Amino acid sequence: MVDPLLLLSVALVASLFMSWSVGANSNSAPIAPAVGANALSVLRGALLVGIVASLGAVAQGGSISHTIGTGLIDGTHITTTAAAAALLTAASFIAVGVRTGYPIPAAFTVTGAVIGVGLALGGSLALVTYGRILAFWFSIPIVEGGLAFATAYLLVRTDVPDAVTVPGLAAVVGFVVANVRLTLLPSPDGGPATLARTIAESVSLPVRSLLGTFTVGTLAVSVVFAAIAGGLVYVMVSGSETRGIRQFLVGLGLLVTFTSGGSQVGLATGPLETVATSEFGVPGLALLGLGGFGILLGAWTGAPRLIQAVSNEYAAMGPYRSIAALVPAFLVAQVAITLGIPISFNKVMVSSIVGSGWIEGSGSVSGAKTGYTVAAWVGSMAGAAAVSFALYHVLTVALGGG
Repeated sequence: MVDPLLLLSVALVASLFMSWSVGANSNSAPIAPAVGANALSVLRGALLVGIVASLGAVAQGGSISHTIGTGLIDGTHITTTAAAAALLTAASFIAVGVRTGYPIPAAFTVTGAVIGVGLALGGSLALVTYGRILAFWFSIPIVEGGLAFATAYLLVRTDVPDAVTVPGLAAVVGFVVANVRLTLLPSPDGGPATLARTIAESVSLPVRSLLGTFTVGTLAVSVVFAAIAGGLVYVMVSGSETRGIRQFLVGLGLLVTFTSGGSQVGLATGPLETVATSEFGVPGLALLGLGGFGILLGAWTGAPRLIQAVSNEYAAMGPYRSIAALVPAFLVAQVAITLGIPISFNKVMVSSIVGSGWIEGSGSVSGAKTGYTVAAWVGSMAGAAAVSFALYHVLTVALGGG
């Protein structure tokens, strides 16, 4: 029997490999519009992607990590050997995508890999969880595509000036930012708190409940965030429309990059969550920190190539379609984080791009490329499940692990 600490080390290395792959592959698209608009260089964009995505990983990655680690298989828990097999499988798939220039959907690959090792361990399918995840995945193209189309339509209207529409979108984003859940802001119930709640409680604003989770205080703080964001962008656009839109693209891209880090790091840390915390006492925040470090390395070493490729496509789209793609991507990804649902950020961005493209007619959207993308999603999940199932048995024999 191999030393359990050695098995944990193998699994941690696999997790770092996986987070590197995610950093090189899944976090590049949000900053590409700013690069395509010549607001940032490719290398500076990659530098910012690494820093911002790693911060998002630590600040928002807990819910996705928990779902991946405990929600995909019933009747068993993921062991160190199984975690290593799942992570090595998923990371290898994604690394091949980075090498060939074809992005592989991380969420589909990791989900398939974890299901594969879970079945190899004798577990059963968590059908209720799959139903929630699949419902969300299938709704992404419809909901996000519709939001992107509506946003693009609003932006290209000639009867509404940019000094109104662009700051208005910034205000919406600011309102949502005030209500994102951050791991570093614990609430009294033990879960992550929002900026709005933390600020409202710190200045003793009224706590009378309103709609849903909003109170008088949190709504007031959210409105202030919206006003500040909208006001700042209004000043930028009023001074110079072209420069203002470019600056908004940079800020929006970084915000979406932060969100992508939070939505993707759990794919690297989730398989290790149960065994590392319960058996070895590794804090969950430390695992997220490891994942964030891997994302940082991946972005700095692997992202420039993809940023360069994707930015060319965004440059052809123009700033309005880029904004129309990024805003819905931010909103949908934040909902996924709140619900703890793993998503492919590449799928999120593709759905936004397709939706914003319909404003120019169906001719601007490649049916062949869309079909290839869907086939890659399905194939990566099924393939990862099969490979991880086999790899678990190979590692069990080679390492003597369970």
